Amino acid sequence: MARDYARTDRVSQEIQKEVAMIIQREVKDPRLGMVTVNAVEITRDLAYAKIFVTFFTLEGQSEEESAIILNEAAGYIRTLLAKRIKARIMPELRFVFDKSMSEGVRMTNLCNQAVAEDERRAGNDVVPNDTETKEQSEED
Repeated sequence: MARDYARTDRVSQEIQKEVAMIIQREVKDPRLGMVTVNAVEITRDLAYAKIFVTFFTLEGQSEEESAIILNEAAGYIRTLLAKRIKARIMPELRFVFDKSMSEGVRMTNLCNQAVAEDERRAGNDVVPNDTETKEQSEED
């Protein structure tokens, strides 16, 4: 019988949970804003883990700079992770900025613009606001 839930999936979920806690509680770099660990991809041999993160960056700092800061602290995070997770092999950690959130927002905005353009072309671009509706109901 085939397994429905692979070992790499279980390990990646555990790493995601523990790395999020380590970054939140143990990493005290003032250059780093708020970090969210979105996903972890781990190789089948458990040698490498790609950790997808998003940032609430500080003023004038890019997401790439924040990813570099995390990659510089990867050895420290890996050491703390090894103490928390009992595993024979602790994967090498690599932090990558997750662009899926910003891409999702961009796609939503494009869809909203397309719908608004379609409504404008159809002549439905006149939408009464609340004050006009109240004035009309008071007149009736």
